[in-house]
Amino acid sequence: MELQLELQSQRSPRWFLPNPAKLAVNALLLLFTASCIIPLLWIGYSSLKTQAEFANNILSLPSAPQFSNYWEAIKLTNMLQLSWNSARVTFLSVIGITAIAYVTGYITARLDFKGKRAMIFYYLFGMLVPIHALLVPIYLLFKNWGLADQWYTLIIPYIAFNLSLPIMLVSSYVMGIPREIEEAAAIDGLSFSGTMYRIILPIAIPVLTTVAILQFFSCWNEFSFALVLLNDESLRTVPLGMSYFKSQHSTNYPQLMAGMILSMLPVTIIYFVFSSRIIAGVMAGAIKG
Repeated sequence: MELQLELQSQRSPRWFLPNPAKLAVNALLLLFTASCIIPLLWIGYSSLKTQAEFANNILSLPSAPQFSNYWEAIKLTNMLQLSWNSARVTFLSVIGITAIAYVTGYITARLDFKGKRAMIFYYLFGMLVPIHALLVPIYLLFKNWGLADQWYTLIIPYIAFNLSLPIMLVSSYVMGIPREIEEAAAIDGLSFSGTMYRIILPIAIPVLTTVAILQFFSCWNEFSFALVLLNDESLRTVPLGMSYFKSQHSTNYPQLMAGMILSMLPVTIIYFVFSSRIIAGVMAGAIKG
């Protein structure tokens, strides 16, 4: 009899009524999701409209898809050259960031030395300094030293200003690795550098992969340094290429949006391919720390 009453209580309508707090949170998350997806959908179908259709009604669907906008965007911006410039700068920057972050993160996690706290605070402080506040002094510095308008110009600030978070992630991850592994390696006669590269490096591959992917997004999409430090059009990157769609009196918005879709493709593909690795690496670093 008691079992029957319990089953009836579980089947009552009250059992299926959502908690008001949960409903409010779900509604808020739904609105946030819609605010992220709807602009992307709008950019997608607007890139297939003619300029007259877009000027007439920016929210309407295209009457006939204009895929020629993508070809015009590629020709107008010389997208292949822009992509090559972005890929070269991003690839070299990511290698530098990952290498420096691993060495620095490992040292801060395993060694105790004078000035360690100041060093950690320095990198943490780097996450708080707004980049835009440093654009003018960096421009003057690069101009006086002859570092502006070179193929390697952007690599220097990209590495310098993207080290804080990777170092913290690597340091947190290494702290979670048992020291007994390194002690056993030392007993076998392996040096400090040998232990760092031959023993710990393979274990730290997940967090290093996460660092590399996140920094790829940051460097590929960076705009401010590229705008200030590069005047040579042959060295411009993809984000700067979006300015080619704006003339003195008008802007071809459908072609601009086609260019935006093309510029987002590499980042989108890499994100969907490595999304599980990004989440796993960040969570591993957080849990181990």
